[in-house]
Amino acid sequence: MSEQRQIHEHLVETRRNGVAVLRVNRESALGALSRGMVEALGSYLEDLRVDDEVRVLVLTGTGRGFVAGADINEYSEVSRAAFDGYQRLSLEVFERLTRLPQPAVAAVNGYALGGGFELALCCDFVVASTAARFGLPEVKLGLLPGGGGTVRLTRLIGAPRAKELVLTGRRMDGAEAERMGLVTSVVEPAELMPTALALAEGIADQAPLAVREGKRLVDDGLESGLGAALLREQQSLSWLYTTEDAREGVAAFLEKREARFLGR
Repeated sequence: MSEQRQIHEHLVETRRNGVAVLRVNRESALGALSRGMVEALGSYLEDLRVDDEVRVLVLTGTGRGFVAGADINEYSEVSRAAFDGYQRLSLEVFERLTRLPQPAVAAVNGYALGGGFELALCCDFVVASTAARFGLPEVKLGLLPGGGGTVRLTRLIGAPRAKELVLTGRRMDGAEAERMGLVTSVVEPAELMPTALALAEGIADQAPLAVREGKRLVDDGLESGLGAALLREQQSLSWLYTTEDAREGVAAFLEKREARFLGR
């Protein structure tokens, strides 16, 4: 049984089977993010991180747009201080998505440009429709990405390819993004949400403590030395061995039945 609630005028959440689907519903603006939307997203993510009922988040858009960047109307005729404040807010919210304990899946249905591409880069998995288009077009406005786009993109695909995308502002389709390793899979539009939900539900079926630790270990391991990362891996495994979920998982395996994980 699914439950739906309005997070913001343009943000709608649906929950089912441990998966929360957050849909950006601003079709007329291709999902462009206003300041109010970014603030609401930040509050939503802050609440979600301590919500044990949600094991995986799926983020998607509506119509032709996933998130077509920031609402450029909010850039016009504002002070530098106001512009900087909006950029700091966006970066903080995007980082909140990156650090979410639960895995996040971006189901990219259409244009993921600027801040929309950056949002997708903050997710753990990206499933793209054949209609998806990715890009960082800020250079065409005399600007550059401010939500971590240059940093995260470079770490994922290397400096030469990241520079080419940042400095030309060109768009790429899902197939090219998949070849670069940015996209998990590319499917026809009708298969986008079924594919993203199948991935999310497959993760949600696993032991939630192990899933969260696994995500943290991979992310933190990228930022630290090999020795420290290996030590943390062993420490996490030792702690997981003491949990009820581990005892249940081992028992279920030996008894040849489905495990019932409770997250403790």
